Amino acid sequence: MNLDKVLSIAGKPGLYKLVAQTRAGFVAESLIDNKRISVGIQQNVSVLSEIAIYTLTEEVPLKQVFENIKAKENREIASVAPKASKDKLEEYFFEILPDYDEDRVYASDIKKVIQWYNLLQKHGLLEDFNDEEAEETPVSNETEK
Repeated sequence: MNLDKVLSIAGKPGLYKLVAQTRAGFVAESLIDNKRISVGIQQNVSVLSEIAIYTLTEEVPLKQVFENIKAKENREIASVAPKASKDKLEEYFFEILPDYDEDRVYASDIKKVIQWYNLLQKHGLLEDFNDEEAEETPVSNETEK
């Protein structure tokens, strides 16, 4: 699964998987408890593929941040707890994204990113990233002579 189908719904904990669209919105399934909910078009919903983290030079897509965490943690759950102190969260984030903008990325944002990463990792939804990229880029077996 790619991040185009993973949602964050304002006022609701955790992440949701897009299941189906309806005339008045869509149906989403919680990654925490697998309960389905109906979401109206008036609710504030963010698609994870459209979220980026501010750095001093550019905005880094959330997918790249997740890849950085995955590389640091050897495909395991994040080593820092989302409820850790602000200093520990910032220290950890500097390890995975050294030039993130401290003025625009708050400890609460870092906490969310770590919670989301852990939830996606727990459900095995981060393993598909490289597979999808490989499918999008055709590989030629021909060699130049």
